[in-house]
Amino acid sequence: MTETGALRVAMIGYGFMGAAHSQAWRTAPRVYDLPRSVEMAVIVGRDAAAVGAARDRWGWAEAATDWREVVARDDIDVIDIVTPGSSHADIAIAALEAGKHVLCEKPLANTVAEAAAMTRAAEAARARGVRAMLGFTYRRVPALTHARDLVAAGRIGTVHQVRASYRQDWLVDPNAPLSWRLRKDQAGSGALGDIGAHAVDLVQFVTGQRVERVTGVLDTIVRQRPVETERTGIAGVGGSERGEVTVDDVAIFTGRLSSGVLASFEATRFATGRKNALSIEVSGDRGAIAFDLEDLNVLWLYDRTAPETEQGFTRIVVTEPGHPYLEGWWPTGHMLGYEHGFSHQAKDLVEAIAHGADPAPGFAEGLQVQRVLDAVERSAANDAAWTAVDQD
Repeated sequence: MTETGALRVAMIGYGFMGAAHSQAWRTAPRVYDLPRSVEMAVIVGRDAAAVGAARDRWGWAEAATDWREVVARDDIDVIDIVTPGSSHADIAIAALEAGKHVLCEKPLANTVAEAAAMTRAAEAARARGVRAMLGFTYRRVPALTHARDLVAAGRIGTVHQVRASYRQDWLVDPNAPLSWRLRKDQAGSGALGDIGAHAVDLVQFVTGQRVERVTGVLDTIVRQRPVETERTGIAGVGGSERGEVTVDDVAIFTGRLSSGVLASFEATRFATGRKNALSIEVSGDRGAIAFDLEDLNVLWLYDRTAPETEQGFTRIVVTEPGHPYLEGWWPTGHMLGYEHGFSHQAKDLVEAIAHGADPAPGFAEGLQVQRVLDAVERSAANDAAWTAVDQD
């Protein structure tokens, strides 16, 4: 592994997340003055023709079909994992043991045991100067980073209550195909792990507190779907054969944070009309903040200390050079989009590697979220009983 010069990246996987990560690796070194340059060295997938097409479309230098061979190469510095959760542990542990820095998409794994093994591998690699980051990318939406900073600075005072939800509607059609995201053996869980993990992470990130106990329920609304005619990893046209949906469609749960505050959570892919509505609202004794990803350049701030004639939520357009990550982008008032968070993630990882620092979130934070998801599943299986989140 090279110690100076360009960081040579190999990305394992090439579906939807592969496109987003490729955009990030191309863009971040051109927008920010990074301490090390980046080379998009290899993209890896099982289908030679498909991964070759992805290489050409997204700008990778090589395409390969065996991730183990790529991990073993001496000229690769970073392994970026964008595969289904069932393969995260094998790839990440092998890469860390080979001395490669790792970026892994969320959720960290499909089970707590896998996530714990990955975290142990990351800790062992850290002692050798090897870094591991988990891709909870929404932390790097400037408005959400700004929200975290405002809460940490005491702008809303003592937190009293938190509400978080992630609502989509791409499964409302009962004939949407049975993609890998609907199979427990590949995805681990459904809406709970796929998008609920983001809601859990954001609550913990913005408030600085952990979820310690949960009570929740899960539901599967459509239990059989057409089997995909092509295994693209992205929902396509289903065939006539139908298969069992083995994950949840909806997860609704309540959590107690480390301060004792109640937080409510909802994760659903059946919220008709909601396309990508990740929202969080944190209420305190001095004010409140509110955010919705469907309006991702805007943060709402309520200042309860203002005169009563001036109270009300203030709309903050988070596009100023002084806002997080904005120094590298457009003139004041020009909007960012979904893809920019991935560029911010690449920037932070490259800087952490170059400076010998621990990137955030690390695998230990991913393990914590995995334990919350596991506690929700255990609660749902036990008539929504209050269930403790296992601690380190």
